[in-house]
Amino acid sequence: MADADPKPGAEAQVAMGTPVAEPSAKRRGLIRPVLMFGLPLLIAVVAGYFYLTAGRYISTDNAYVRQDVISISPDVSGRIVAVNVKENQRVKAGDILFRIDPEPYRIALAQANADLASARVQVATMATDSGSAAADIASARAELTLAEATYQRQNELMKRGFTTRASLDAATQDVAAARAKIATGQAAAARAQQQVGSGGGSGQPAAIQVALAKRAQAELNLQRTTVRAPADGVVSQTSRLQVGNITPSGVPALSLVVSDQTWVEANFKETDLDHMRVGQPAELGFDAYPDLKVTGRVQSIGAGTGSEFSVLPAQNANGNWVKVTQRVPVRIAIDGTPPRAMIAGLSTDVSIDTGAH
Repeated sequence: MADADPKPGAEAQVAMGTPVAEPSAKRRGLIRPVLMFGLPLLIAVVAGYFYLTAGRYISTDNAYVRQDVISISPDVSGRIVAVNVKENQRVKAGDILFRIDPEPYRIALAQANADLASARVQVATMATDSGSAAADIASARAELTLAEATYQRQNELMKRGFTTRASLDAATQDVAAARAKIATGQAAAARAQQQVGSGGGSGQPAAIQVALAKRAQAELNLQRTTVRAPADGVVSQTSRLQVGNITPSGVPALSLVVSDQTWVEANFKETDLDHMRVGQPAELGFDAYPDLKVTGRVQSIGAGTGSEFSVLPAQNANGNWVKVTQRVPVRIAIDGTPPRAMIAGLSTDVSIDTGAH
């Protein structure tokens, strides 16, 4: 071991062409100022950022996609004879959804047309009766004129003693009968005139107006046997639509989700509303689409908390009351058309930039 060659020194390494390592002391001397000044500066910058932006952004994950849902029910009852849609089928406004048996309503329309024809015949008959009543009145007036003249003669003859009391009484009776006949004719003419005349400003006799209204109702009921989509959307809950089933009027038969009217309903804590205003920008994220970010704006702020409009509002007038932070629904309008389908009920994360510092 004593004969072993000693390690070459730095001078020998330089002579041999071997690089010499930098001293670690110099390296430590460069890192120390960076840690002493850079780290506190970084902490100060981060702290300043959070200080300036604290309260500017408010967020919640208690938010959901909402769409208008139309409950479609037939206006007339009857047996379903055709179903033209399937579950989750997209339809346009005016597309036929299903049909109800139209035969009973076609028969009702034919009956209404027959009633209208009968009413017109009845009005024509009444018009004839009105003309006949006018002729009867003219005849009764002529008879009254003759009866009055006869009464005058009999009265003069009675004064001279050339006639009997019976003849004078008969002439008096004829005058009264003629006047009664005129009154009866006038009443019949007035009644016929009222029946022929109209009760409103349409100019049609009342009987014809009634028949026309019944026919219009029958035509409308026949048209309503074909149920059409009132708007563009997606059909849902079609399980109740089965050919052969009797569907009552006014009872929902299916639902239509209006897909072109989509918004987000976010339920924010009441303590987050201090700086929130309508029109502020919002960023939306969706659990169903992790990589999708959509922008929107605050469209409206609810007029009441969720509990205020619940079926059973909270009753706090008791000794066991515990204060609970309330949530207020805020409607967020989505900017443009998102690249992915917006399904009603999707869970959403909402962040609103209030601009507050």
